[in-house]
Amino acid sequence: MVDVREHVYDDDPRRGHPDVRTRLKDVHYFLLGNGLIQAAVQVSPAGEGTPFGLLVMNPEFLGKKREALTMSADSGLEQTMLRIDEGRKAYMPGPGGIRSSWVEEAGLPAVRVEWEAPDAGVVETFFCPDDTAPLLHRRVTIANRRHSPRDLRLLLGLEGRLLEHRLSVAPGRSASCGLGYRLKADGKGLEAEWSEGEVRPEMPTVRSRERLASVDFRHPLLDRFFRAAAAQLPASVSRSGRMDGSLWQYNREWVRDQSLAARALAVLGHETAARTMFERLLGEFVTEEGDTVDSSERRSVDDVELDQNGQLLWSLEAYGCWTGDWKLIEENWSKIAAAAEFPLRDAFRHPVSGLLLNRREYWERHKAHGIEAGMELAHQVFVSLGLSSAARLARLLGREEEAGRWAGEALRLRKAMLEDAKFGLVDGGRLIKRRGPDGSVQESITAREDAGLPDEAPLARPGAHFLNPDAGAALPIALEFIPSRSALAGATLEDLEGLWNQTWSGGGYGRYHVTSEPDSPGPWPFPSLFIARAYAELGDFDKVWRVLRWLESLPSGRTSGAWFEFYGERLAPPFPQVGIVPWTWAEMIFLLVNHFLGVRPEVDRLRLKPRLPPGLGRVEARLPLRRGFLNLEMECGKGGGLSQVRASTEIVERSEEEVSLSYPPSGDIQVLITGR
Repeated sequence: MVDVREHVYDDDPRRGHPDVRTRLKDVHYFLLGNGLIQAAVQVSPAGEGTPFGLLVMNPEFLGKKREALTMSADSGLEQTMLRIDEGRKAYMPGPGGIRSSWVEEAGLPAVRVEWEAPDAGVVETFFCPDDTAPLLHRRVTIANRRHSPRDLRLLLGLEGRLLEHRLSVAPGRSASCGLGYRLKADGKGLEAEWSEGEVRPEMPTVRSRERLASVDFRHPLLDRFFRAAAAQLPASVSRSGRMDGSLWQYNREWVRDQSLAARALAVLGHETAARTMFERLLGEFVTEEGDTVDSSERRSVDDVELDQNGQLLWSLEAYGCWTGDWKLIEENWSKIAAAAEFPLRDAFRHPVSGLLLNRREYWERHKAHGIEAGMELAHQVFVSLGLSSAARLARLLGREEEAGRWAGEALRLRKAMLEDAKFGLVDGGRLIKRRGPDGSVQESITAREDAGLPDEAPLARPGAHFLNPDAGAALPIALEFIPSRSALAGATLEDLEGLWNQTWSGGGYGRYHVTSEPDSPGPWPFPSLFIARAYAELGDFDKVWRVLRWLESLPSGRTSGAWFEFYGERLAPPFPQVGIVPWTWAEMIFLLVNHFLGVRPEVDRLRLKPRLPPGLGRVEARLPLRRGFLNLEMECGKGGGLSQVRASTEIVERSEEEVSLSYPPSGDIQVLITGR
């Protein structure tokens, strides 16, 4: 059984400087990084903690916020906030007067922070200028609004040392200087050095950005969310492919999260980073027997997260379809085949229905939480999807016997899940989460006495603790596992509406019925995006916008686009402080690219199934695709569907809602779509 102490932490946010807390009132973070160094610009406008601070980290080390290299046990991030001395006067940014935003620096993601000093405007810009060095640059530009020159003394601190620089600013002019933060060779400390004038990004680094995706929705919210995800997802991954499941929170890794992040990186054009992540997963996180690591642990048969095998295989196929890098598949075939075979073992097979059976559920609750042996919806869906992907990959390599076996097993699982009247995961016309071995619906759970839950956790309280509805039920709709306009999809989504505003107000879906929550209750961004993706597939954009507007209403939604795992009062300790989840950025990319733009590359063709919200107008995208680009232009209609399609390559198939194109031997694909 999973050790109930696995996610019990002693990091008490009440201990130490307020800056060690991840949650500060109205706080937002901008995550920067190049795989060799990682940083977060913290803006805390409500007066809790340092108003404007800088966290610098080694991305190869997954640690707590208090362990950041710029964090002082006594003064928090105060030493990272610029102080300007002018004679006997000193100026620093105050809590309420800071403006922050994403900008570009020669095509690179950069964070711009502006604040006011007497008769002066201060702009600080943060970016990583060189992909080959663990270096973060901080440019300081001061505009002198006086009619006299000013001689200023700029002060910052690092590890108890004072970093001082003199800057002279002529009347009515601006002057700039910079500070470079560099990881020490051992990766355990920082060096910093001032420089005169402006530092510009290195040209090889700038050129590397030319292969990345760009999208212009001509809509402020959508463009802001795309840019935020495209900037911060790569920054969350180290050069070796490491990624915390939640920054500062878990300090652990999951095959599921990593697979989805790598898939999204491939969509964005970060092919090398995506390949590195997959190589590491196949090499270190998939055993020779084919089981996968979750939360940095290998599990017993009862506790294996079977969906992870499917998520990995399904994401590997998507990586190949976007990049054309089938060599990765060939080089790692033994592990891929093992991952495909593992869920098909007799130990997981329900003897009557053939469905997959164990005691672990999608959100990682287990026996101690009251999860009994049963068939989990997500396990059937993702293993079926993954086996279908593995079958197509096997055919590419000429492995017809394996392809036939896996395709047959994928179909068998899907058919049993949707059609078996006694054991299938459909009940009352909707998808359900779980059935027992006898076919009964597992409606509720009761935690064991040794579960170690705090009294405040909903699952520890008296009363029933319901399993349904569960946000995971939206994924079969979002992923085309079932038709989006079917009665089953409609009833399932209607059921999921019970997750909106459960014991809170202000919006957001919970990941499942709050009564069965063993942790802290509150709405979750990435499960909310599951449901938004399903509604986008259905074409119900009122519900999609409701999720996006809720995300925008959160402090980070208006600025950085770096969302916490959930929003609510965290029971920490015993649970870790809430952190920033990279998975949310992957889900945002999937919503905007795979659903809104409808770009869904397949092994032998490019499918386009756009689901653009009415009223957007003209949309343009340039997406890296295999050895070229997909240059996509869309004129949105009001009624949905495709009116006209023009393409620079052959149209293989066409319907009212989608079009399939052939891949050219080389070069770009130009597509113009006019909606109805």
